[in-house]
Amino acid sequence: MPVIGLTGGIATGKSTFASALLRELPMGHFDSDRCVHDLLAADNQIRDSIVAAFGPSVCDQAGRPERTALRNIIFNDEKRRRTLESILHPAVHAQWKALAEEARRRETWLLVDIPLLYETQAEGEFDRVIVVASSKKTQIERLTQERRLAPELAEKIIASQFDLEAKTQKAEHVIWNDSTRRNLDGQARLLADWLRVRFS
Repeated sequence: MPVIGLTGGIATGKSTFASALLRELPMGHFDSDRCVHDLLAADNQIRDSIVAAFGPSVCDQAGRPERTALRNIIFNDEKRRRTLESILHPAVHAQWKALAEEARRRETWLLVDIPLLYETQAEGEFDRVIVVASSKKTQIERLTQERRLAPELAEKIIASQFDLEAKTQKAEHVIWNDSTRRNLDGQARLLADWLRVRFS
């Protein structure tokens, strides 16, 4: 049974598509964003490493690293962004890698949602890779209107990621999400049908 990688650009609708695909094709699911949230909230070693690298000002009142404070730093300084990635990525990788190995042993399906899948050169770990993409204009609209980010910050976040067109060229499956939720659900249904046939 396959271990499937899911990636894309920020604000392309990757999480929404993951939910749609899981409704059509129930399977195990690893969400890297949720993993990072949990690490920041509860992993003392991660906290200590972040405080040592960025100082206590990035922590909230409970003493935990705060994502907004970190985001404002790392997307204005590439060197510091790479420092944060060097702290978080090994921990995230270890968790999904263990799940993938277990899924292969048990011959169960697993969807692994990794925003920086290609950036971390993890594509060789998966049987298929899905990229969820949209136009840059749509990404910026979603970041500024739905997430309330400044346009300059939205541009910097998009620029920090691997070129989205290059990701679509590398992937086995591309989901285009510039349209409606109904359209996205339809793409999930078609892909789920294809995967069932391919891996049955």
